[in-house]
Amino acid sequence: MKCKKYSIVFLVTVSCIVMGLVDAVIQPGYVIKSAVKVPLFLLFPLVYARFDRNCNLKRTLIPQKSGFKTALLSGVGVYVIIVIAYFLLKDTFDFSAVTTSLNTGVGVNKTNFLGVALYISFVNSLLEEFFFRGFAFLSLKEVSSRNFAYIFSSSAFAFYHVAIMIGWFGAEVIALAITGLAAGGFIFNFFNEKSGNIYLSWLIHMFANFAVNTVGFILFGLI
Repeated sequence: MKCKKYSIVFLVTVSCIVMGLVDAVIQPGYVIKSAVKVPLFLLFPLVYARFDRNCNLKRTLIPQKSGFKTALLSGVGVYVIIVIAYFLLKDTFDFSAVTTSLNTGVGVNKTNFLGVALYISFVNSLLEEFFFRGFAFLSLKEVSSRNFAYIFSSSAFAFYHVAIMIGWFGAEVIALAITGLAAGGFIFNFFNEKSGNIYLSWLIHMFANFAVNTVGFILFGLI
């Protein structure tokens, strides 16, 4: 069991480090970055499950109706909180560097932001839920303690996003964002633990991304 636990932790950690280097150091275009992310966040878990017959990732992809309304309301609540937080903090912290970093770093600009926003909301969120919740939480929980799976998955999810935000904000905002992401990871894990699949957390994750993209549309002057 310990070997399986350490194997999952190792794969998740390596994948996050590689993506961190891609985001913060290499900084390719958004399409290339997304192409790198697919094998790390999708194929690595599937290859692991191929060797560990007890790792049933397919089970995490079976939807259930129970909990949908609660997840939907939670998602709406998350959207409102994020958007309100932006308006409360926009005069305190400088958010102007976000659009500049997106444009110079990964080639995301006013022209292509709509397509990127749609991808982030629906496709990227599902990929991250499969990796951080299906693999790094539900699968890890089967071979480790519940508390460890909660803490590791949520922490990995939060710190993975640090490399993305470098150059966007100051240290205070990044620290606040890490805290919020870790808390969000705990909430996502809670819903997935109840349902046994990743769809409820994916729904909430989508609404969180809707909120972030709404802020992006504002910063790009699209709305």
